[in-house]
Amino acid sequence: MRQISTMTERPVVKRTARAILLDGGPEPRLVLIKRTKPGEEPYWITPGGGVEPEDATVVDALHREVDEELGAKVTDVVPAFVDTVPHPDESSPGVKVQHFFVCRLGSMDLSRRHGPEVDEPCGEYEVVRVPFTRAGIASVGVVPPSLRAYLDANIEGVLALLADDLG
Repeated sequence: MRQISTMTERPVVKRTARAILLDGGPEPRLVLIKRTKPGEEPYWITPGGGVEPEDATVVDALHREVDEELGAKVTDVVPAFVDTVPHPDESSPGVKVQHFFVCRLGSMDLSRRHGPEVDEPCGEYEVVRVPFTRAGIASVGVVPPSLRAYLDANIEGVLALLADDLG
């Protein structure tokens, strides 16, 4: 992993790339993964995961992760939101930086899914679509909470990131 800067107060020990993945035209739906782990309440996450050493860029990691988790291709990838949280592994003190990109679903073939979530699952990974509205997002437990709050405050702005005239 490339270091961002040595001037930060907290070292960045992990970076992730996640897709705010929209499917459909005038009334888009948000593609999420419903995670159900044994003995825990379900939660909903955006497709994506860790940036690996073989990923040349964070966007490359996004494309790899979306392919692994959904057998999908995305288009119109636009940076939307960055979330910095304490890294959960106490043996690696520092922070995890999560890069969220709004993008369109180009294609998806769930039979092409591969990687650890598919090969050695811990619980269930169910692909779901919810209306990309405040009510749709509120209807499921999207995590992290900072993303849920960002989407609730910025539905129109996120859609504007995919506007034809953005450039």
